[in-house]
Amino acid sequence: MNLFEAIVNREEKIAVVGLGYVGLPVAAALAKKASVIGFDVNAQKVKNYQQGIFPDEFIGEACQEASEIDFTADETRLREARFFIVAVPTPIKSGNVPDLQYVRAATRTVARQMPKGSVVVFESTVYPGVTEEICIPLLESESGMQCGTDFKVGYSPERINPGDDVHRFETIVKIVSGIDEETLDTVARVYGLAVEAGVYRAESIKVAEAAKVIENAQRDINIAFMNELAMLFHKMGIDTKAVLQAAGTKWNFLKFTPGLVGGHCIGIDPYYLTYKAEDSGYRSKIILAGRHINDGMGKYIAEQIVKSVVRLKLDTSSVRIGIMGLAYKENCSDIRNTKVMDVISELQEYGMTTLIVDPLVDPEQAYKEYRIELSEPEALKDLDVVVVAVPHAAFAALGVEDFAAMFGSGQTKMMVDIKGIYNKVDFENRGYHYWSL
Repeated sequence: MNLFEAIVNREEKIAVVGLGYVGLPVAAALAKKASVIGFDVNAQKVKNYQQGIFPDEFIGEACQEASEIDFTADETRLREARFFIVAVPTPIKSGNVPDLQYVRAATRTVARQMPKGSVVVFESTVYPGVTEEICIPLLESESGMQCGTDFKVGYSPERINPGDDVHRFETIVKIVSGIDEETLDTVARVYGLAVEAGVYRAESIKVAEAAKVIENAQRDINIAFMNELAMLFHKMGIDTKAVLQAAGTKWNFLKFTPGLVGGHCIGIDPYYLTYKAEDSGYRSKIILAGRHINDGMGKYIAEQIVKSVVRLKLDTSSVRIGIMGLAYKENCSDIRNTKVMDVISELQEYGMTTLIVDPLVDPEQAYKEYRIELSEPEALKDLDVVVVAVPHAAFAALGVEDFAAMFGSGQTKMMVDIKGIYNKVDFENRGYHYWSL
């Protein structure tokens, strides 16, 4: 009996290492078809999961349906598995250099516990070459075993979109790869148990690594172009949203919009590609230019707010600004690398008072990560400026009257709708000073 058949018959187990926004949905989906061990070094996180406390309602429902997930923080339990999925973060360090500490640590953990005949699949977004040039040597040195003989390795990049109930692990085509055809087949069949959209068999691990990192680089560049257009049109006195609506009537116009680009993927992954490019002797031009534009958008937005406040003759030292949204994207609780913080920090440097509200974000996490104390929605009173930084569904559903209650009577009302989700005319007809990208 081969490994895949043993997994289907629940005679062998799958271990998912890293139970964050990627690993947890993967574990939940596979646990409907196989026995899954969910491992994370964060004991409190594991305890929460064991008690049915999850970071996302949708993921929580999926995990409760998948009763076979065995959550643990005890790495020795990994010995019970023979198919390992490593799904840990790959952030960047100062200088925009890839930070592989979590991948290295997880690789060593798996190596210490994996039995002979195991298959280890990496999901973390990396630059081409990391799996074969860094992870495999670590697995060999830590385990004392030989890759290709005693264990096999594959790579299958994560494509999960946090906060998206449509594009889920099960509904997104999964890229898979392996060090040989046998491994590729095993990896493809195991993921095929849960991925309804099917799998795409890449011809090599490096191809799979490169495919993932360019997905986010491509999106980053397109958004950077929109952001540059927004800055240009602002100087020309042209409404960017109106221009994009007009241009979008052509069938092949790519419908991207300007905005803040943060999070754990789009705002970080392009640096993995440019790092490898420089290591290969090539200096990126387009990718780095796009990153430069997007990294500066928080400061740009804050500067536009300050300029408007000055034009309206408001006292910058007494201005109260309500910031709606802290997460890096809409309908999501993830605050990793959120560029809303760039806006907040810049405004605070001008001495302006900011009240931040985000019903989806854990207040403890916000304080731990950024020393930000979130306010309750009821605290948005007597404001001079409202900034809708993240268009959560709850915010998008608000009307002009809802915002009117946030300003004091007789006060100048300034509405900053970063992504342009509201009707500008509705606000301007009510005497608001309206600004958006």
